[in-house]
Amino acid sequence: MIDVAAVARALERLQPRIEPEVPQGHKAAVAAVLRDTRDGAELLFMRRAEHPRDPWSGQMGFPGGRVDPEDDSPLAAAIRETREEVGLDLAASARLLGPLSEVRTHLPLGMKPHSVAPFAFVVSGDPAFVLNHEVQETVWVPLGFLADPDNRRAFTWVRKGVPLPMPSYHWGNRVIWGLTLRVVDEMVTALSVEYRSQP
Repeated sequence: MIDVAAVARALERLQPRIEPEVPQGHKAAVAAVLRDTRDGAELLFMRRAEHPRDPWSGQMGFPGGRVDPEDDSPLAAAIRETREEVGLDLAASARLLGPLSEVRTHLPLGMKPHSVAPFAFVVSGDPAFVLNHEVQETVWVPLGFLADPDNRRAFTWVRKGVPLPMPSYHWGNRVIWGLTLRVVDEMVTALSVEYRSQP
C-alpha cells in the first residue's frame, strides 16, 4: 500500500528539473495535493468547467494557474490559485512536500517557451472544497491505481483533425492525460525508485 510517507521519501530523492530559460511571467504553477486514507494515499484532481472558449474545457488537472506579477514565486501562485479555484488554503492547512519537475507546454512554433511548475502538498482528513466558476468538480484518485501500469489506457486526442493516440488513465468517465499525466508519471516513477531502494 502506498502512503504519503513513501511519497515524501521519494520526493526527497528527486532532483526536479527547472526551466531557467522560461521567464516567470511565462510560467504556470499547480498543486498536487495528497492525503492518506485507510486504503492508502490519494491524489486530488479537479475537472474544469465546460466552456466553449476554453481549450481545456472539461479536462482533468490539478488546481493551479498562471504566475501573476504580484506572485513572489511559482509556489506562491500554486497556493493562491488553489485557494481561488477550490477554496483550499494550502498555506494554512497543508504541508509542502516539495517541487516536481517543470513541464514544458506545447505551443506553436515561434512562440516563447512556457512551462508549468508542480508542487506536492499533503493535507489531513477530508477538507471541504468551495469551487469557483472554473471548476466542475474535484475528485480523489488512489495513488495505487495510478501506479498500476495495468490501469493504463489509450485516449484518442484529435488535433487539427488528426487523431492521436495518447496514454491516459480513466477514473470513471474522467480521463487523466497530457501534461497532468506527465506530472503523475514523475511521482509514480520516483515512488518505484524509492521502493526498489528499500532493503
